Formats: sequence, C-alpha cells, structure tokens
Amino acid sequence: MIKMFDYRNNLKRILNNTAGDEKSLQNSLNAIKVVLGMTGEGESTPSSNKMDAKVVAQINTFLQGITKLIERPGDKNAKSTALGALHKLTFDHDIAANFGKQLGLLDQAIQNSEETSTTVNRKIFEAALKPKKAKARDYRKGRRYTVIRALKGADLINDNGEVVFEVNEGQIHDLNLKSGDIVEALPLANSLNEAEVLRVVGYRKLRSRDYDKIDDFKYGVVQGSPGNLSVSRNIHGEKLIINRKPVIVALDSSYYQNRNIHLEDGAIVDLAWYTGDVRLKKDPASAVQVRWIYETEQPRRVSKTKKEKTKAAVSTQELAKLDMNLHYQRVGIAVGDNQNEAILEGIVNRYNGIPIPIDAFEGKKKVIENQIKDLDIVILVTAFAAHDSTWNISEFASKYNVKFAVSSSKGYQAFERALYRAENGMPAYEGSQQLEYKMLKNN
Repeated sequence: MIKMFDYRNNLKRILNNTAGDEKSLQNSLNAIKVVLGMTGEGESTPSSNKMDAKVVAQINTFLQGITKLIERPGDKNAKSTALGALHKLTFDHDIAANFGKQLGLLDQAIQNSEETSTTVNRKIFEAALKPKKAKARDYRKGRRYTVIRALKGADLINDNGEVVFEVNEGQIHDLNLKSGDIVEALPLANSLNEAEVLRVVGYRKLRSRDYDKIDDFKYGVVQGSPGNLSVSRNIHGEKLIINRKPVIVALDSSYYQNRNIHLEDGAIVDLAWYTGDVRLKKDPASAVQVRWIYETEQPRRVSKTKKEKTKAAVSTQELAKLDMNLHYQRVGIAVGDNQNEAILEGIVNRYNGIPIPIDAFEGKKKVIENQIKDLDIVILVTAFAAHDSTWNISEFASKYNVKFAVSSSKGYQAFERALYRAENGMPAYEGSQQLEYKMLKNN
C-alpha cells in the first residue's frame, strides 16, 4: 500500500510563520507551491500558464490601443481600448505591485488625451482622399438612337426619324449629350416612354430641319427673394443678352428639380430657349426656361434690418463678398474634371484673380509640377482629385512656395473660403475650427 504524503501540517507551519509584509507573503506562496508540487496536486491545473496567456493578451490589446492613440490623439475608440486593457492589467498582483503608480499616471494621461488641430486636419484630408467607387461597367446592350436636344431633356429618335423615347435632363447633364449624338439605350422598367442611356457610341450631323436650334445661358446667378426671383447675369458678371438686348428673366420660386433642389437667392442655373420661338421678338423672357439647377452651397448674403433697407438696397441685391483682392495673381484650380469648373473660375475672377485649371487626375508628377511651379495660389478641390495627384500637388505647392488651401467640396462657399485662407496665410483645411472670414463692407 502506498502511503500518501500528509501535507496539512506543513501548510499549517507555513501559515503560522507568515507575516503581513509583501516579502513574507511571497515566500509563503512559493513554499506552498513546493509542498503542493510534492503531492502532485500542483501539476494538475496549469493555472499560472493560463493567467500568463491572459496577461499577454491584455498587454497586446493595451499596446494596440496606445499606439492608435499616439497616432490619433483624442480618438474615442483608442482611449476606450487602452483604458479597458489597462484596468484589466491592474488586476494582476505582480503588475499592480511593481507598476501601480506608473499605471495610475498613464490612466490619467489617456483620459486627458484630446484632439489636436493636426489630427483634425488629417481626418478631413483622409476622408476627402477616400477613393471613389469605380462605376460598375454596364454590359447590357441597348438599341441605338439619335439624340435630339430639347430645352429640358431630349428625345431619342430611330432611323426613321420617329421619337421612340425621352431622356431626362439629369442624364443629359451627366453625359453632356448634344443633338446628333448616337447612343445605346434601354427602356426604363417603370415608365412607358422614358429610357436609360447606357453609352454614347457615335455622332452624326443632322440637317437643320431635323431639329430646333437652342441657345443657352450657363451659370446664371439667381437673385431676389421668394416670389421675386430673377436672372440677369452669370457668375462672370456677363449680362443675359437675347436679340442684342439685355434681358431679365423672372423665375418661379416653386420650381424644383429631382432631389428637391430648389430655386433660391444665390442658386446657379443654366437657362435655355429655342432660337425660333416667336415670343423672342416681343417678350424674350417668356421663351426662356430653367434647364438645370446646380447643386452648390449657397453663399451667405449680407443681412439687412428693416431700418437699414433703402430703395437702393432693395433694387440692387448682390452676392456678399469676402474682404479679399487677389490683384491678378495666378490661381490654380486643381480639379479632376470640368464639372463646376466655370463656377470656380468665376469666383477667382470675382476677386480679381487669374484662374488656371489644373488636371488633378493627371498622375504624372512632372506634368503636375510644371502646372504648379509658376502659380501664386493653388486650391485643391479634393472631391474631384485623384489620390496620388493630391499628395503631388501639396508637395509642389510647398516646394515652390505657392500659397495652398483645400476645398473639401465643390460648393461655392467652400471654394471661396479656401481661396481666402490661402491668400491670408490661414490653415489649409477649415475642418471644425472657428476661423474668421472678413466680409467686404458696403458690398
């Protein structure tokens, strides 16, 4: 018969000789482990190994959180991850005993971490640089039709000259379709007479009798109050001229296009009219229609109280201007395509600058460098810029001491403010900062 080792008396002696200090407790713990090892019971549960694995996991989590927090000060998720792991680490006796004070100070430092302006700027920049999702190629095959432009939208005709479908202005505007374009199109499932244009496949010259000629007035500025809106000039300050006479076109403020884009003071619109319309002789304004309303951020107007209103103020409603004069500096507008380009050029002209378009989709560094090195100012519209080109533009602006700012959207006001920041040496990114934009007095 095998005699079992009786370890109870040994444990009693160890406990009786244990003092309250940390060293005595540690020595007693080691002694108990030795006694249990003699009985074989200490080997049955490798709890110390399990505990070590948990501690290692918490240290890894903590390091991940603190690394992210260093990269992005004040980040809520990073703070939560780091603090959670830190608190769990303090449950370990050895860690708490050896690093308790330092961990307490680190806890306070993490809680006090706040976002810096650099962090805010980088967030804005990274958000703006997120690559656009490439449009999925449409492999559907449609029948071919010829486009006949209307004041709004277009007709699609077949080879016999018969109108088969209509196309809305949104598609026309996006594809920049003109009379004579040959397109492939499919009928819309939920409509009897509308079609979806898949692609432009060619062009044929039409006879003058095959379609009605149209004139247009692009980027007109809407001015006035609800119920009293009109267009007489465009963003370049050019008057609306029909039959060699200046015309003021009254607009219906209840008009809106898809996505509920309304006509309002400061809106930018395209107008169109048939050149053969008989009304042009006696009442040209009645022949004009709104073709397109651009989706832009509207510039703020100078507010006037009832006491300040005068006859001159009521009759002359102008767009509010920032207190800025570019004095014919060369201003590079870095965009990826020509959408809203004329509007942006108009803003530069408005402040006496010389607008120079830069193709921000052109990825070759040398080409971009040559476009930037002779400029005075460059404004990067990140909504349209390619990822690689964006860094190149910023790099070359710094290299050649070109004043630089970023407009994160295509809006009128966003671009105007970016221009102001560049000219006045303010931060390149607006972000959530409270920046002062001085308005021109008596505007």
